[in-house]
Amino acid sequence: MQQGTQTTEGGTPPPDAPTLEAVDRWVAYRLWHTRTPGAQVAIGMGGTPFFSQAYGCADLDRRTPMRPDHLFRIASHSKTFTATLLLQLVDQGRVGLDDPVGQHLPELDEALADVRLRELLEHTGGLLRDGRDADYWQHRRSFPNRDQLVELANQGGLKCGPGEHFAYSNIGYSLLGLVIEKVTGESFADAVQHQIVEPLGLTDTAADYVEERADDYAAGHSGLHAATRRRTMDHVITHAMAAATGFTSTATDLVTYFGAHAFGDERLLSDRTKRLQQRQVNNSDPADPDAGGYGWGMVTETIDDTAYVGHSGGYPGHITKTLLDPTTGLVISVLTNAIDGPATLLARGVAQLLAEARTQAAKDHTLSDAARSRTGRYRSDWAVIDVAALGGRLRTISPTKWIPLEGADELTEDGPDRFLIMAGNGYGSVREPVTFTTENHETEPPHTVMRYGGMTMRPLPNLDVPEEYRLGDPGEDAFRITER
Repeated sequence: MQQGTQTTEGGTPPPDAPTLEAVDRWVAYRLWHTRTPGAQVAIGMGGTPFFSQAYGCADLDRRTPMRPDHLFRIASHSKTFTATLLLQLVDQGRVGLDDPVGQHLPELDEALADVRLRELLEHTGGLLRDGRDADYWQHRRSFPNRDQLVELANQGGLKCGPGEHFAYSNIGYSLLGLVIEKVTGESFADAVQHQIVEPLGLTDTAADYVEERADDYAAGHSGLHAATRRRTMDHVITHAMAAATGFTSTATDLVTYFGAHAFGDERLLSDRTKRLQQRQVNNSDPADPDAGGYGWGMVTETIDDTAYVGHSGGYPGHITKTLLDPTTGLVISVLTNAIDGPATLLARGVAQLLAEARTQAAKDHTLSDAARSRTGRYRSDWAVIDVAALGGRLRTISPTKWIPLEGADELTEDGPDRFLIMAGNGYGSVREPVTFTTENHETEPPHTVMRYGGMTMRPLPNLDVPEEYRLGDPGEDAFRITER
């Protein structure tokens, strides 16, 4: 696990080691519990990662352990790069947000030609999401080239008037890629390389699949929603749709890239332009005011009262999610290699744990070394509980839940190896003792036992998806627990 001690320009320190250990344990368990083949998780501030961890398996067929430098298809994260490139051109006066797309792409039919670039950025252009034949998403045909993309867009036309509704469109963002090529006179991939990748020193990021690095990619895997066994899924070139979904990267590179979108870092865009890019223009679900929204190539959402921007990505076999707090520069990036990978839920859970640690640290608590020594994972027939030191407080974490602090208790020292549950759910054992004792058996080493609310809980090693992971038929010994 890579950790550091960086501090942002605003003085916000990174989480301490016990907090990152709690994050690591929770993520590993959630991946094991959901039988996700593998994942990368990176966290950083100021564009510098202080946590970078790989979990599980990069390729189930080859039984390849995941590494932090395995490449992922980051799919719709691509839209943040495309929007950033376009906004650079706007700031340079080379293109206008209110330009009709037909001004730059005259081969578009009249119905599409008057859609403004701003509307394509915001997904309010009224274009179809993926076209009338979108089976390229299932690898039943190739992703469209430039001429095929224009034909796909013209055939689909508009499903609503420009500016009427938020309607996410991969076709629209792919057209923005063609506009960037027209304005710059470069291929989209070269423009990305010159304007973003090289200035930030990104070593593992490209606009599309890099065949020369085929062995560096984490394999994609199918889902379990209609099967009992995963299969690997091939990587393909996305051609003219690279601007919408083609990019490849790593979690650590994404920490660097999204860190450059924090306020105070103007290597890519001015703070003024970033504020315009990151403001919420549309709500993604008008029926749900808390659903989050969209800006210019950025998803906007709130987690535990903190406003984040970023993006998710869904590519055949890879599901990804990155969150940025643009004020502090905190970035959380989670990449998974299954089409049902829980990247968004993992990123949100990590954000909650980090927020709780910051809240507790601000209260200047002091936790004794004896109390810290009792952190770890414990199990009974009823539950699995992580005891963690978060910001100077001993807290329980529920690794079996997607909201890790749901029903969490706060433990207060009440003597040697004795604590009281002083805050928590009233259905639990609030104001009852928690004790720790050491058991000695002839057949195993001494180990700590926790008595929690009167119930004995024994240590449980961290669980990870082992290299031998296969999801077999019901009744098979499909999963093997291994100690990390």
